[in-house]
Amino acid sequence: MFDALSEKLQATLDEVRQRGTLTEQDVDAAMREIRLALLEADVNFKVVRQFTSQLKERCMGEEVVGKLNPGQQVIKIVNEQLTELMGGASAGLAFSPRPPTVILMAGLQGSGKTTATAKLARHLHQEHDSSVAVAACDVYRPAAVEQLVKVGAQAGATVYEKGTDADPVEIAKWALDRAREEGKDVLIVDTSGRLHVDAELMDELVRIRDAVKPTDVLLVVDAMTGQDAVNVAESFAEAVQFDGVVMSKLDGDARGGAALSVKAVTGKPILFASTGEKLEQFERFHPDRMAQRILGMGDVMSLIEKAERQFDEDEAKELERKLRKNEFGLDDFLDQLKMVRKMGPLQSVLGMIPGLAGHQLSNMKVDERELDRIQAIVLSMTPSERRKPEIINGSRRLRIARGSGTNVQQVNRLIKQFGQMRKVMRQVGRGKMPDFGALMRSAR
Repeated sequence: MFDALSEKLQATLDEVRQRGTLTEQDVDAAMREIRLALLEADVNFKVVRQFTSQLKERCMGEEVVGKLNPGQQVIKIVNEQLTELMGGASAGLAFSPRPPTVILMAGLQGSGKTTATAKLARHLHQEHDSSVAVAACDVYRPAAVEQLVKVGAQAGATVYEKGTDADPVEIAKWALDRAREEGKDVLIVDTSGRLHVDAELMDELVRIRDAVKPTDVLLVVDAMTGQDAVNVAESFAEAVQFDGVVMSKLDGDARGGAALSVKAVTGKPILFASTGEKLEQFERFHPDRMAQRILGMGDVMSLIEKAERQFDEDEAKELERKLRKNEFGLDDFLDQLKMVRKMGPLQSVLGMIPGLAGHQLSNMKVDERELDRIQAIVLSMTPSERRKPEIINGSRRLRIARGSGTNVQQVNRLIKQFGQMRKVMRQVGRGKMPDFGALMRSAR
């Protein structure tokens, strides 16, 4: 996400970093490049003008010009300004002291509202241990109710629906009564969308809002529509007050215009971001972490949170013991691979690692099918072969290749790379710095 913007901003800041001192002309030149990068990213023109004006003022006012090695200070200022532009501190949902908390989902047709509703339901169920119900009030779009019933069940939520013939306002009131009776912690109301903002859409939203008195009103906007998404948010803000934004399809947004503009234009923060097609690819939006990722600084906190959700403490201790005693086998490798893949697309995970963020390694296209082939090769081995790959001779390699639908060269490469990885792990276990150069050469 934000690949084009990230690449241009990082190139500009790298140029600044390489200068021993900065003149006012250097700052002006950097501001021009940043302004162009933001405009090309489809950031609102007024937002760009205000952002670069404040940025220049801070760079000039914080004694950057004329000082030795000012690059890091400029990067720090840009990071802080980007964070502030996207909302500053992370914002969250307001939960009602008397359940259920009612969340009203709004947005145009095609924005990903129904999917976002299911993702939010799963997030609240998994992360907050909440009992969640969803009201199917989108009665106009073909198959919307059926879609919500399916994805709602996958999310672990109870779906309240009355088909497509009932009035959406009545469905919402009936669903709220049921949620209270059944002791639900949260009720999410999925409303109808339109192809554009119109009086009919807004009137129905107002009537549903007045009927269920939601604790939170969330607007779902499609990040890939750029400035159009901001215009939609502005129109909704004028007609129906909302509390925050859910940014859908953020993973497909190489520019970033919507995410960088919506808070400044509407005054409403981005609360959540959808980062992939799967239900679990949905997360809290943290402006500071996103700014760091845009600038190539990685996102350590998000990486740790993802890892904590997948790795068991006892398993981690057992893994450490095996590494120290050189008992780490291909079965253990396969277990770790599966856990890492649960954290999300590997390309996204690489982008969170400091030092790799913005590096060519994080920008390379990771072929997930190659990981499937690795898994097939390991599963085609016998238990003893997985424990001791060194016993795998020529005939065994041929059998493994046939069993996994691969070829002997691919089996050889995996065994060689695993051997190198075990050497690195032994070095780490002894407290030594591993020879990454040798590892990279051997992997070629």
